[in-house]
Amino acid sequence: MGRTRTYHWDDPAISAEAAGRMVGIDFLREVQAGRLPRAPISHTVDFALDEVEPGRAVFSLIPGEEHYNPIGSVHGGVFATLLDSAAGCAVQSTLPQGVAYTSLDLTVKFLRPITVDTGPVRAIGTVVNKGRQTALAQAQLVDAKDRLLAHATSSCMLFPVPGPRM
Repeated sequence: MGRTRTYHWDDPAISAEAAGRMVGIDFLREVQAGRLPRAPISHTVDFALDEVEPGRAVFSLIPGEEHYNPIGSVHGGVFATLLDSAAGCAVQSTLPQGVAYTSLDLTVKFLRPITVDTGPVRAIGTVVNKGRQTALAQAQLVDAKDRLLAHATSSCMLFPVPGPRM
């Protein structure tokens, strides 16, 4: 009756350290290529960074039962995780070395349910506006037929990465 899922992840400190000393897009490309560890959340939810270019990031997920809420469809938190990742990494792809970001807010609109029958979905994030201290990004979650399943906006705070401690 019960089902089991096992997964692993790498030490997140490895990527965190690298992120602070690399240009944002170079960092994301190293993660995408597997030369730096993926974020632990990507293993937990089982999504992947498929594309990255300046101001744009695309993540994909194949929905499974492990993503379901109690009523038999993918939990809204999975939608939000994908959208937040796409919007945030779109911002990260524009950052110079020594600058980091964190999400200040995320506004999500759910438009269609997702089930295992939906098939692969993609979260496509793009930067809308970037200033010196904040950036605004948006993301769309679509199915294989490019039907819009959900969309989000995210405000991100930009800040200098702290230097090494002595």
